[in-house]
Order: sequence, then structure tokens, then C-alpha cells
Amino acid sequence: MCGRFTLTADSAALENVFALEDAAIWAGPRYNIAPTQAVAVISDRQPKSLSMMRWGLVPAWAKDPKIGSRMINARSETAHEKPAFRSAFRRRRCLIPADGYYEWARQGKRKTPMYIQHAQRDIFAFAGLWESWQDAQGNWLDTCTILTTAANARIQPIHHRMAVIIEPSEYALWLAPRELDPGEWQPLMAGPREQQLKYHTVSSQVNYVRNDHAALIKPAQPPTANTLL
Repeated sequence: MCGRFTLTADSAALENVFALEDAAIWAGPRYNIAPTQAVAVISDRQPKSLSMMRWGLVPAWAKDPKIGSRMINARSETAHEKPAFRSAFRRRRCLIPADGYYEWARQGKRKTPMYIQHAQRDIFAFAGLWESWQDAQGNWLDTCTILTTAANARIQPIHHRMAVIIEPSEYALWLAPRELDPGEWQPLMAGPREQQLKYHTVSSQVNYVRNDHAALIKPAQPPTANTLL
């Protein structure tokens, strides 16, 4: 799964990487983005601009937006058929820029935070879905979720799931404002290959949402890279 991530790049870098005309809304850097917080999103609605949405998808039919806190991730294998996600999967897909994410490796009773990055790109994009929800007063709330897939061999020692990362060559297809055929979207959900990811142990300070500073992503002492042994 993916329950915390980072986006430390500035707006100019995001404009360059994603060919955006306007990313000024981004006020990073962020080193510990958590569920229900506002995250940067590139959606099919505004593919040349950056939007801010709340992390945790609230289905349009939901009576209470609090349901979103349980919808931060969606399984890519079943999102197209699940009531909470299938409408968004058909026509409201998005990219969620990031430069790393955290996962906790279980070692007996202890959980050790690991920081996972793309080995070939400083900035990448999670595959996401987004939805608009309206309250009784007519106010609109835009929310999103991150798709996950089965972990590859590199990530399996940490967790059995990993975030889906979209390749730059597939951005346009993923953002296409139409329903994709299974033959189009299924290859995108394979997730990054083993050699495309790297990770290292970080401080347990990341466990606390209130902490949001550069030291969180630095290797813990002693550094443990790409192994839990």
C-alpha cells in the first residue's frame, strides 16, 4: 500500500517534468504527506495544470465524507469493478506527483520505516483516481486515491503491495477522458520493475504526521539499503 509520501520538488520542476503550464498552486516541499491532507494532482479535467485534492477518495454517492480516510488506496486489479472506484476508473483518472513514499517493514513486533524512490527518475507519478463529492449545502470536495498492485521482488521484503507508478510515455493514455479497454489499462497497472526502485531505512520520526522536514528522508544510522538483513 502507500500511506505516506513526499513531494519535495518546487513548482518549476513540476512544470518541467509534466509539461504543465501552471503549477504555482504547489507550496512544497513536503516530506510527510499523510491521508486526508491536500495533495498535488494532474487530472484529465485539467491536464496542463496542477490541482489540489484531498487524499482519500469520497464516492459521489457517499453520505459522509469521512469514508475517504479508508479510501487512500485502491487495488488496481479490482478498482474497475468496485462500487467506490469504478466510476472514477472509467473517466476520472489522474497522476499524483511524488519523489518517494514510505512503507513500514515488519520485523517481528517491530515496524521499520523505509523510504522508497524511483531509481531512474527524481520525480515520478502515482496512478490515481479522483472524484467530486457535494455536501448538503452544495459545496464541492475533490478527492483522490492511489492505485496499488502486487509488490515486485524488490519490495516484497517490505510489503506485499506497492504503489502503481505510471511511465511518462503513458501519461497521456492514463489521462485520456474516456473509458479505457482492458488491453489498454492492464499493462499500465503492472507497476515498476525491480531495478526501477530503491529504498533505505529512515528514522521513526516519520511515524508522526506532525513531523515534516528534510531529515525524515535521510538514511537512518546505520544505513540499510535494499536489504532487511
